[in-house]
Amino acid sequence: MYFPSLAEVQSLSASYSLIPVSMTLLADYETPIRLYQKVRQSDSFLLESVEGGARWARFSFIGMNPFQIVEAKEEEITVLRRNGERTSLQGNPVQYLREELDRFKSPKLPRFPRLSGGAVGFFGYNTLRYFENLPAHRQERLTVPDMRFLFVDEMIAFDHLKQEIQLIVNLHVEAGDTPAVIAEKYEQVCERLEQLAAKVSEPLQADRRIQVAEQEPTPLTVEPNMSREKYEQIVEQAKEYIAAGDIFQVVLSQRFSVKTDVDPFAVYRLLRTLNPSPYMYYLEYEGETVVGTSPELLVRVEDEKVEMRPIAGTRKRGATPQEDELLAADLLADNKERAEHYMLLDLGRNDVGKVSAYGSVKVEEALVIENYSHVMHMVSHVTGRLREDLHPFDALLSAFPAGTVSGSPKLRAMEIIAELEPDARHLYAGAIGYISFDGSLDSCITIRTLFFQDGYAHVQAGAGIVADSVPANEYQETINKAAAMISALEKAEQLFSRKEELSC
Repeated sequence: MYFPSLAEVQSLSASYSLIPVSMTLLADYETPIRLYQKVRQSDSFLLESVEGGARWARFSFIGMNPFQIVEAKEEEITVLRRNGERTSLQGNPVQYLREELDRFKSPKLPRFPRLSGGAVGFFGYNTLRYFENLPAHRQERLTVPDMRFLFVDEMIAFDHLKQEIQLIVNLHVEAGDTPAVIAEKYEQVCERLEQLAAKVSEPLQADRRIQVAEQEPTPLTVEPNMSREKYEQIVEQAKEYIAAGDIFQVVLSQRFSVKTDVDPFAVYRLLRTLNPSPYMYYLEYEGETVVGTSPELLVRVEDEKVEMRPIAGTRKRGATPQEDELLAADLLADNKERAEHYMLLDLGRNDVGKVSAYGSVKVEEALVIENYSHVMHMVSHVTGRLREDLHPFDALLSAFPAGTVSGSPKLRAMEIIAELEPDARHLYAGAIGYISFDGSLDSCITIRTLFFQDGYAHVQAGAGIVADSVPANEYQETINKAAAMISALEKAEQLFSRKEELSC
């Protein structure tokens, strides 16, 4: 019933500080949505991959009850532990996070998914300022940490392929633990697994489903952080920098804010149908929530393989498959879009190359069209083999932030972004994902993401500016990219209010 056995755990305890133990249940009557609602609490998450085959969409992950939370703003680090202890430190938070991850090591075991416990959370766009001398944006109108990670030792993995639920609780090994102590801890872990099994087997308190509305929702009042005229003006300013030879390309974004009291989880549920993507995430914290549906992998490391999938080049989806084909052909034939994509493909290849063994970097796919609910993208796929002297964390930092949301050359583009954009980006263009205690890492670029705080939902979208960019077209691209998120908010407002309890 429990895996691994006590004998196997006793043996592993000599080499590892965390050992996952699991129980598997049949899931033919369950969904990740229902499971998450049964364990939902502050400081919890749901990670899903809704589109794709088994390679990209096999598992959904639920985590709750973190044993510690690490967050930081500027160089002030705050650590919250499960026992209520709170510690404040000064220093480089990224370095601190890496040192904390080094303290927790677990084995790669058969029958476990790639995430069986780890640090799950986000790096904000400003994270690179801890390593590079970059200017700050002119103002910060939102209160958001530069980074926040939940260290979770209790997980639920939903296996869509096998239709199974894997409950996972990690056993903590301390220095000096005797076999008798390990046996006692193993018994406690098994008891906790039984408690989780009972919890997920309970019926939901209510059993309401989202009803499909027959009428179109009422449009919400959307507040951009700059006017259309201002956005087109900064596009022209960016083109002047390109003409002067400062940069080849830069991504300029704007933020849209909507006043709302809707339950963010209602919006997440709708996004799963309106804009399904390889990276779907719901991160609930005390007083704020992150809801996203990102199409773009930042970095993934598994079994020493480093992967990136740069996206550059966008068209709005057609009304029919035939129109999709015409739009895709138009996108592939667009010299401006192709030039921008090749530029960012080269940047991605360089980012992978910085952490990969010599001769191992490959472009597996180039300029492939991928369709999403509202837009289509031009995508490439770059891989390499992680150098033996490096940690998966190094692969993430080498690519951060992605060139597809900053520009090329990256550092000069970021200086120009700080000059031209009126507000700090916060989560937008950063990274969301996990670093597993067994060394796996998976992260996406924080785009197509809503941030709920203080009665508002905020979404940010950008467009890549090159020498021949047309300001009006780039402005419209930001509108198209934000459309799915705004649509989900409008539909959620139509169907739910915060006062209603969601279920099913």
